[in-house]
Amino acid sequence: MSQLNRMDRRFKYLWDKRVVCRRTPTTDIPDEETDTYMFYKEGTHQCYDLFRSKAKITTYRSFKWHMLVLWYLNPDWEKDDAIDIAMYIADKMNGFTTFNMNKWNVERVVNDIYLMDLEEPPRNKLRKIVFKPNCGLTKSEKLSIVGKLIGRLNGIKKEDIYDSMLLLNDSDEKITIAKLAKSLKCTPRTIHRRMCVDLKKTKEELNEEINI
Repeated sequence: MSQLNRMDRRFKYLWDKRVVCRRTPTTDIPDEETDTYMFYKEGTHQCYDLFRSKAKITTYRSFKWHMLVLWYLNPDWEKDDAIDIAMYIADKMNGFTTFNMNKWNVERVVNDIYLMDLEEPPRNKLRKIVFKPNCGLTKSEKLSIVGKLIGRLNGIKKEDIYDSMLLLNDSDEKITIAKLAKSLKCTPRTIHRRMCVDLKKTKEELNEEINI
């Protein structure tokens, strides 16, 4: 893996611009809530947490989705604000993408989003467990909570595997079937049966960003 692909993201510009990249569910009510997490038995689509994992943007489609979510989370933006942030994220040297985009393509993406309904929540993955910012839990503690909560439910679902993948990735651990099975307290065969094409692709993308 090249040094450039491992480059840390340069967040300071986004912080200086007060760009919102994360939002916890707003109207979905958790079935259980503690000081450290929220648990939704049926899952929630309202958790947006951009750039949480180490996987970078690898396609125009992914870039467009990220910009759509950013504009949704930052409703006060004008088009010039969106172009400014889009140009920054599109610069490979800033660590958010694996490829460079020229200004014409970036502006085309922003113009397409500008014509969309920016009050409509963008499509998002279903999440059952949302850990609160700065919860202070270690990776092992989070995985233990995931295993305990999911163990109450009937069967392992795709979103449960996705949550466990993110936790392993957050800890710079390579995602394997064995580790997923251990965290979810099930057999590797169960994980294999639940691994759809999207999950397999996510697993590969997350692992590519881990220097093993």
